[in-house]
Amino acid sequence: MDGIVQDITVGTKRGSDELLSACATNGPFIMSNSAPSGEYTNGNDSKKFKAENRTSGILPSRVIHIRKLPNDVTEAEVISLGLPFGKVTNLLMLKGKNQAFIEMNTEEAANTMVSYYSTVTPYLRSHPIYIQYSNHKELKTDSSPNQARAQAALQAVNAVQTANMAIAGGGVSDSAAGLAGQSPVLRIIVENLFYPVTLDVLHQIFSKFGTVLKIITFTKNNQFQALLQYADGSSAQHAKLALDGQNIYNACCTLRIDFSKLTSLNVKYNNDKSRDYTRPDLPSGDNQPTLDQTMAAAFGKEASLLGLSVPGVHGALAPLGMPSAAAAAAAAASRIGIPGFASAANAVLLVSNLNPERVTPQCLFILFGVYGDVQRVKILFNKKENALVQMFDCTQAQLAMSHLNGQRLHGKAMRVTMSKHQTVQLPREGQEDQGLTKDYSSSPLHRFKKPGSKNFQNIFPPSATLHLSNIPPSITEEDLKLLFSSTTGMVKAFKFFQKDRKMALIQMSSVEEAIQALIDLHNHDLGENHHLRVSFSKSTI
Repeated sequence: MDGIVQDITVGTKRGSDELLSACATNGPFIMSNSAPSGEYTNGNDSKKFKAENRTSGILPSRVIHIRKLPNDVTEAEVISLGLPFGKVTNLLMLKGKNQAFIEMNTEEAANTMVSYYSTVTPYLRSHPIYIQYSNHKELKTDSSPNQARAQAALQAVNAVQTANMAIAGGGVSDSAAGLAGQSPVLRIIVENLFYPVTLDVLHQIFSKFGTVLKIITFTKNNQFQALLQYADGSSAQHAKLALDGQNIYNACCTLRIDFSKLTSLNVKYNNDKSRDYTRPDLPSGDNQPTLDQTMAAAFGKEASLLGLSVPGVHGALAPLGMPSAAAAAAAAASRIGIPGFASAANAVLLVSNLNPERVTPQCLFILFGVYGDVQRVKILFNKKENALVQMFDCTQAQLAMSHLNGQRLHGKAMRVTMSKHQTVQLPREGQEDQGLTKDYSSSPLHRFKKPGSKNFQNIFPPSATLHLSNIPPSITEEDLKLLFSSTTGMVKAFKFFQKDRKMALIQMSSVEEAIQALIDLHNHDLGENHHLRVSFSKSTI
């Protein structure tokens, strides 16, 4: 995050000395404030304003100050930041300072916008930008040639917004279609699908290029596909140019992107297959759990009064599998190389709410090793209910977090999140550790060391049914049932594979029992130089 001013945060007002000097560079204009006219219009008085501003509270305003804009940003892209929250009524571009001011039609719309962008970082052209209230209550621009382009862009965007509303309502005129330009709907095909690609993964990646309104995912011709609608055609065009042909994960999940013939999507349900980010009130359908409506309320009462939803900008809605799926999306974005995910692209996980009397580095190594090659495990010396697990890379860390967060181990629901640490440090020589830190980087039990291993295609969430392999011919069904019932669980069903008796499925009475059985019996010596291989199955018996 080079170049970010650390002492100025989103939603914090700035002194008018920098603001006014920046504006003077870009031509004459008028800023309306609650102060008497002309009170803070020169350099000396601006110091007084700055001093007062440090002692006053943050006052909402219809005028929003935007900083750190990329050099090649367009007026329309700046305006698009405010469109999900209401109508943008005015614009002032300060390109020499990489800044801009936009004015919303109501203070409530501005409040919702600042509240939202205080929780997620907005991006333009893949660059993070910073948004806060302006000191001024109203933005008035004159007829200066320097601002003529901004005003023309504002009028054009408002016209396009009107055209898009006409399209959504079914009344599309030729002039409206011309204003809308390229279709805002993309058709996405994911080839070489080794890892799961969820709706939320797509949302986080594509939100880097504009406001995502709706997504529908489906399978057609044995291919995972999606339709994704942006707020405008230019965002769709930028996303297509940047992402077409890219891999979400290393050497797999390749994106193939085309423009759809559709101009708007009709989403009936908000669930793990479809989402309308402008309508958090939609039902889930198919008896699926509904979205947490408190997410929509997180941006305050103003959003409900305006009929606004949580808008489809980067990270807008927490995914149904939160927080794990959101983290998986962050890893996906980091794989594509989209900036802003440096902290998410971490291979170290923090595992908390463990049972300190039973947890060991070995059990975490075996369990997390289902989803990647565990390098190191450290149970915290003074807080043994917490541990750090270092995976081989950030993709494997995200997969492990996605599948294991919330699962029960030793009677307690684990919490798995990204750690702030970049690596797990081994204890220094002579340092007391009690065997709580282990290095597994050279372990022969890693499942994914071999490039192109079939294990990459058989990664599934924890389930009550386990897949067993490497079973010697002398081992019977009763032998395996007895072995697994001797852990801490009850075997409900068992079945050898018909064509290959080296493999079998065994069903425990609960997911928690299956997790414990996997930890206890993976690599168990069955004799005849055969060590049992245990993984979670997507099938049931």
